[in-house]
Amino acid sequence: MDIEQKQSELIDHFVKRASAASDAAALASVLVEATSHPSLFAFSEILALPNLQLEATENSAYLDMLRLFAHGTWSDYKSNADRLPQLISDQILKLKQLTVLTLAETYKVLPYDQLMQELDVTNVRELEDFLINECMYAGIVRGKLDQLRRCFEVQFAAGRDLRPDQLGNMIQTLSSWLTTSENLLVSIQEKIKWADAMSEIDKKHRKEVEEKVEEVKKSIFKVGWICFYTFLFHHIFFLKYI
Repeated sequence: MDIEQKQSELIDHFVKRASAASDAAALASVLVEATSHPSLFAFSEILALPNLQLEATENSAYLDMLRLFAHGTWSDYKSNADRLPQLISDQILKLKQLTVLTLAETYKVLPYDQLMQELDVTNVRELEDFLINECMYAGIVRGKLDQLRRCFEVQFAAGRDLRPDQLGNMIQTLSSWLTTSENLLVSIQEKIKWADAMSEIDKKHRKEVEEKVEEVKKSIFKVGWICFYTFLFHHIFFLKYI
């Protein structure tokens, strides 16, 4: 089963459970389980549920926790730990994995020093083990560990949930891409028409040249026969008066 299909099934599973939660406490329990699951890395569908209204309850911190897992990083958690639930070990691992995805969205070469700072890792061996065992083996990133340059070269990274402020930029980017693609298509079509026109001109020119060659051949043939008959006539005439 590929990672996209697995994600989709897990999202459906937790959306149904969150929708069926009978009270805020039960819903908070589902959120902890979802953010702890080792194979779930997308949370916007859960976050968009109509019954996810915990702001006015004693468990509102769990909604902030879910927003953190949808859009935030390990550094964001450390900066707001006093108003968020304490994370269990599985959640800490998940949030650090998501932190790598966030960095990989922006940079294709991630220096080890930056990664160690963002992930609270103390040495290169621990960092590389984390990238290999918890990120690449999990299928969320692919890349190359460059020990000489002390960096991770990103080749692929799974996408994270879009933040609300990213949607407008994405729409603008896609619109610009669509406009560029349409202009490129028009340019290609014009070049095809030009190529077709030049091909027709070339065919017409080639036909004209071939016709002229044939005319020249006929003229040469005709002149040749005239010369031959003229030579023959003079030769006969000369023989007659010898």
